[in-house]
Amino acid sequence: MIRARSLIRRDALQRGEIVDRVVLDHGDRHRRRIAMRGVGGLAFLLDLPEATVLEDGDALVLEDGRLVWVEAASERLLEIRASSDHALKRLIWHIGNRHVPAEIGAESVWIAHDHVLAEMVRGLGGQAEPVERPFRPEGGAYQGGHGHHHGHGHGHDHDHDHAHPHDHGGRPHRHD
Repeated sequence: MIRARSLIRRDALQRGEIVDRVVLDHGDRHRRRIAMRGVGGLAFLLDLPEATVLEDGDALVLEDGRLVWVEAASERLLEIRASSDHALKRLIWHIGNRHVPAEIGAESVWIAHDHVLAEMVRGLGGQAEPVERPFRPEGGAYQGGHGHHHGHGHGHDHDHDHAHPHDHGGRPHRHD
């Protein structure tokens, strides 16, 4: 089976033949070694030297130089809003107090869908609406904003990242 032993970060991706893409949720984008299959059917072994956060728009480099595009999958999330900046900060504090991964935007916070936390947010005067979109939670404070190692007790480890949103249309493409 062909291997992918390295990746090119989206901001450094300039050239290469993109032959397939993998669509992964935020938990599945935190990997070191796993057999994968692209949406176009290409089977390969991801075999990185260490656990790595695969960010939306990165490309995995196959042994023969071809590339596999990494795309963040849409996930069921809660979009949390508040009536003021202060109220949103207060909600962020309560969410953080529960050690829940969160993506923090200028006017919203996104967390994995959880009816208990939705009720907590509403009880504190905020709005919590279900949405479907890619999830890019903040990284850990001790990792310089680039992820934190976090065991979940179900057979593999995760590194959570702080990815910067961008729009590439969600499609693989060639860089010539």
